[in-house]
Amino acid sequence: MGMFLRRCLFFMIEDLYDNIEIITIFGKGDKVSIHKINITSCKEAGEVLKIQIPAYRVEAKIIGYSDLPPLRETVDSLQKSGETFFGFYEKDELCGVISYKKENDVIDIHRLFVHPNHFRKGIAQKLLNCIQQQAGITVLKVSTGSKNAPAIAFYGKNGFEKVNEMSVNSDLTLPFFEKALT
Repeated sequence: MGMFLRRCLFFMIEDLYDNIEIITIFGKGDKVSIHKINITSCKEAGEVLKIQIPAYRVEAKIIGYSDLPPLRETVDSLQKSGETFFGFYEKDELCGVISYKKENDVIDIHRLFVHPNHFRKGIAQKLLNCIQQQAGITVLKVSTGSKNAPAIAFYGKNGFEKVNEMSVNSDLTLPFFEKALT
């Protein structure tokens, strides 16, 4: 990733509320970008759903729980989520998404997923890095399935610490993680 970053040029445009609107990265001849998704747009919410379903099918298989709520979501439920969405695009193709709710100086990540065709490309890391760079944020929160070893390892590698755990039912337990930003 260091080599990639040295060859990249980042453009960041911030709105009046210090929220990152777009980061465009040019490297190795490929255009990739991270930008805010207008989830109120049926077209953009539909694009999110098109990659959310296959991504969460993989998670469901990993944790042995096929009734994950994201697998039942619709365009309408995404639009009503109250979450802020950012997408990672490669040549105008949506490849990964992060969404969150922000309260004061705390970001609660509600979803972070990458389409299976784009696994192992560092997309989740780039999305997480984008969110961590927001001005005035002191804490990040996230949860995942207790059997989702790849996600737990990812958050651990990124400095998140387990702070709690909740049993949803006999088949699903959710550990909660937090990371203090300094």
